[in-house]
Amino acid sequence: MRRKPISIFLVLIVAGVAALQASPQTQTPQPPAPQGAPQASPQTLPQPAAPRSALTAVVLDPAHGGADQGARGASGIAESDIVLSFARLLRISLEAQGLRVILTRQANDDPSFDDRSKMANAQRGAIFITLHVSSTGPAGTVRVYSLPQQPAGASASSTPRTGLIRWDAAQQGYLDQSRKLAELIQIQMAQRFQGSPETPAAVAVRQLRTIAAPAVAIEVSSVSVPDRTPLDQMAPLMADGVARAVGAFRTVYETGVK
Repeated sequence: MRRKPISIFLVLIVAGVAALQASPQTQTPQPPAPQGAPQASPQTLPQPAAPRSALTAVVLDPAHGGADQGARGASGIAESDIVLSFARLLRISLEAQGLRVILTRQANDDPSFDDRSKMANAQRGAIFITLHVSSTGPAGTVRVYSLPQQPAGASASSTPRTGLIRWDAAQQGYLDQSRKLAELIQIQMAQRFQGSPETPAAVAVRQLRTIAAPAVAIEVSSVSVPDRTPLDQMAPLMADGVARAVGAFRTVYETGVK
């Protein structure tokens, strides 16, 4: 008779375990995803963003556009037209290297300086190249510019105490990389276009100040030629040279080699 309570107790334990196994498992409630947020596939993970050490994109900026034609020659050649054709051809050469290329304008429009900079600053692992045609200088030559170094102490004064960088000082952290990119491009231009300098110049190009990435300006001479044929003939050589220079800079950018 003493064994009966033990048997009943064992029966109750077994029944309790069976009930727990039969009941559905509870899950910790998760907050709903925001409206419009992409839903991740249960089999895949979202693709991670490219690391900052990888050079993956080039932002090409055909200067001027719209009502602003830039430099204009006596024969009617408009800088805004020439640089757009340069950018389209250069895009092909850069994409052949596996780089993603973004144009700040696709047609005859005129984004603001800040809008062009916003397009560049929204990218990760990018460089910025703004294209120009001068109204002076020896015809058939190409010059490359990067922003000059600030005087000692000026960069510190441009950073407010909040730690945020002023919009018009965005380029300051990239001056060394920009100068290296300019050097590599200028070497290629000097090899292809007789009379072009072998070293780039440091010039306060307005568009470069607000770019938070390695950034240079390329200027071709000039709109003063009788017709645009010589400029059009320069385009393939320039596109090939710039693409080669960007390929060399890619190694510098990704490995940190000086």
